[in-house]
Amino acid sequence: MDLEIYDKTSQGVTEKDQKLIRDVLNFAGSYIHLADSTEMSVTLVNNDEIQRINRDYRGVDRATDVISFAIEDQADDDDFPIIMDETMEDVIPENIGDIFVSVDKVAEQADYLGHSFQRELGFLVVHGFLHLNGYDHMQKKDADVMFPLQKEILNAYGLKR
Repeated sequence: MDLEIYDKTSQGVTEKDQKLIRDVLNFAGSYIHLADSTEMSVTLVNNDEIQRINRDYRGVDRATDVISFAIEDQADDDDFPIIMDETMEDVIPENIGDIFVSVDKVAEQADYLGHSFQRELGFLVVHGFLHLNGYDHMQKKDADVMFPLQKEILNAYGLKR
């Protein structure tokens, strides 16, 4: 997977934690059989920035832990589809979108839940990643698919609760 990680936090995120993000997302991509050429990004922010994003894009004026912007969710009826032959589809990578994670919320929630910062970070990026791939939990039937898959991926990777 072609994964870009942007650290926009005030204190900086360790190389170890960035490696965890890269490794767990590559694992999750393989787990759900994404093409190796799939592109996405993860931007690490503080609470003030994720609150601004949440307010501006979701109309909720409070900090949250993770926000996903799936490319396919952003298309509207006025967009023209890109028509490609099979050769072009094999060459041009698919960008699935962007995830924003509040490292402040990662720390708060890890402390509250009694597990490591790394477990919470892995959980949130996998959660956001599944949203980018069309999974949701707004309806019970969707949650019954997404949450077990999320747990399965984290357990198989080794980030158990």
